Amino acid sequence: MARRKPEGPGFTMTCLSMAMAFSYPPVASGQLHPQLGNTQQQTELGKELAITGTMPYPHPALTPEQKKELSDIAHRIVAPGKGILAADESTGSIAKRLQSIGTENTEENRRFYRQLLLTADDRVNPCIGGVILFHETLYQKADDGRPFPQVIKSKGGVVGIKVDKGVVPLAGTNGETTTQGLDGLSERCAQYKKDGADFAKWRCVLKIGEHTPSALAIMENANVLARYASICQQNGIVPIVEPEILPDGDHDLKRCQYVTEKVLAAVYKALSDHHIYLEGTLLKPNMVTPGHACTQKFSHEEIAMATVTALRRTVPPAVPGITFLSGGQSEEEASINLNAINKCPLLKPWALTFSYGRALQASALKAWGGKKENLKAAQEEYVKRALANSLACQGKYTPSGQAGAAASESLFVSNHAY
Repeated sequence: MARRKPEGPGFTMTCLSMAMAFSYPPVASGQLHPQLGNTQQQTELGKELAITGTMPYPHPALTPEQKKELSDIAHRIVAPGKGILAADESTGSIAKRLQSIGTENTEENRRFYRQLLLTADDRVNPCIGGVILFHETLYQKADDGRPFPQVIKSKGGVVGIKVDKGVVPLAGTNGETTTQGLDGLSERCAQYKKDGADFAKWRCVLKIGEHTPSALAIMENANVLARYASICQQNGIVPIVEPEILPDGDHDLKRCQYVTEKVLAAVYKALSDHHIYLEGTLLKPNMVTPGHACTQKFSHEEIAMATVTALRRTVPPAVPGITFLSGGQSEEEASINLNAINKCPLLKPWALTFSYGRALQASALKAWGGKKENLKAAQEEYVKRALANSLACQGKYTPSGQAGAAASESLFVSNHAY
């Protein structure tokens, strides 16, 4: 005999009781919770909860026009064959790159190097859907006087901006961190929008250890990402949500997959709690890879399967695109793994593409060597990597076996900070 669904106020109040059980202290029998009003109000609230499973939310955060703008921007960035150039290294981070080629970390050298990338020939136009800039770079100009945002837009790209203020220690944890920068973010986003930026990036960092990431670190970073995303969307800026799980450690592939799933599940729960319009967001996750010190080797296909499986279990199909960070992989390895991910024989409802910094720039940086006469050679190296990753994000990349030494060199940096 089929079971009948219980009816009447008793059932709705049971739902209400479950929803409120951990929110209010118990009261004596026959008394009303003062916070919940009279019996009629409680019954109506119970019906609402039973029907919707949540408190009513009558105030839409975004207008249909705002939603359309955000969705259009996100889709332009991850159009077929396109990915993101992450050129948003902080002044401290770019100093290390310049030091590696014996070049002084001056504003002019930083400007010239970013110009080198942004003015590469038109072969990169079908490859680069967006460029993430650091604050300083957003306001710099090319030699011909054009502001860098104008240069990017002239090549069909969308301008992005790094808006977080770096990681800080999270008290009560074993060396874990959260990310600062929410103070004044709305005002900064409004100004960046006026100055030509249409998307933003915020990086949170988690590390796999014997007892990490902790539940506190996961929850805190997820909520920070959600608050950032909300502020961005209110200002017409598409948020790239980046919960990076560092490759530091000796964990194997399964451990990384497990942690990635837990982190992403928490992130999307937080985004839901904050009423984020997912169609107007992008995700920038790590690929699921073994720790850098892991002795067991895994194939590109195994990495791809673990990565896509983790994403399928956690990322809603409403998200337009997933733009992977390279996480210290060599240029060639990052391209091969991205290609394998796109060839993985599982249903993938999002664009799966790249948001690479070092994995697009390493060979170009070495070819440049801080010398203006090496400009064309450096741009040629950058174009090669852009073309390779454009093919990889379509599952069409075939390694030639002729990648230079720089392209095959590991880019891993322990506790990497942007």
